[in-house]
Amino acid sequence: MPIQPTEKIWRNGQLIPWEQANIHVMSHVVHYGSSVFEGIRCYGQPSGAAIFRLPEHMQRLIDSAKIYRMTLPYSLDELCAAVVDVVENNGVAPCYIRPIAIRGYGEIGVNPTGSPVEVFVANFPWGKYVAGGHGGADVCISSWNRLAPNTMPALAKAGANYMNSQLIRMEADINGYAEGIALDVNGLVSEGSGENVFLVRNGVLYTPPLANSALSGITRDSVLTIARHLGLPVVEQSVPRELLYIADEVFFTGTAAEVSAIRSIDRITIGDGNPGPLTKQIADEFFGIANGLKPDRFGWLTPVKVNAAEPVNA
Repeated sequence: MPIQPTEKIWRNGQLIPWEQANIHVMSHVVHYGSSVFEGIRCYGQPSGAAIFRLPEHMQRLIDSAKIYRMTLPYSLDELCAAVVDVVENNGVAPCYIRPIAIRGYGEIGVNPTGSPVEVFVANFPWGKYVAGGHGGADVCISSWNRLAPNTMPALAKAGANYMNSQLIRMEADINGYAEGIALDVNGLVSEGSGENVFLVRNGVLYTPPLANSALSGITRDSVLTIARHLGLPVVEQSVPRELLYIADEVFFTGTAAEVSAIRSIDRITIGDGNPGPLTKQIADEFFGIANGLKPDRFGWLTPVKVNAAEPVNA
């Protein structure tokens, strides 16, 4: 999906013109993938706009940087304020927000500690991520596995990890699918190329635990919170591949994907091929909160001073 430029990007504490947010080709991140990043959505509200779970996202950025021994020169509050500044100065909402910390220009070689850490925050309009329309997406099980434990940290949202995601997504696209689902090193369900996976069987909501090489998704946590609030039985347990085929409902979650129903996996129709009742119930609650159409009962929204486009309940 093409990027629609906005006016300003936050770089190391200052707002600069979009076209000036450049790095040197010899920056460490270009050669070794040494970056950590976040994806955040800002939603339109009946009066204004609000960023969804901003502190949680920025804390995960800090955690990812800590795992990779990147000392960020900004506190959680400063990083959250930077995001608000970008959104309000660009005046674009709804939007997608991309904070990223990189190892910049300094030294060559695998050891990154001699290269400076730089932090950027950008925002831009972005719509639906997972294709499939109202009926849901047609996806496949990828031939590429997720990273094995103790090889690269799955809990860090790091740029290098997404080389694996690119292989999963490109393979799915070439074979005519909207997305791929990866298994872990033991052949158990892990996650999509950029989404967590949920399934419903006999009225119970299941999702793989983080130990199956899955990212600790903010939307994943939001869906678990919503499900428990609605009184739905929730189980985090390892999921064999074949359980997806016989599930009553399957859906993706993620900042980009939000809550996206899955219609088929490997050409096997899930349920009756339409979004199931629990998927719709959870999605209705999620989008209702995000778009300000239902109470922010969990304190997930950070208001911003932007005249947003009219919110659409997905």
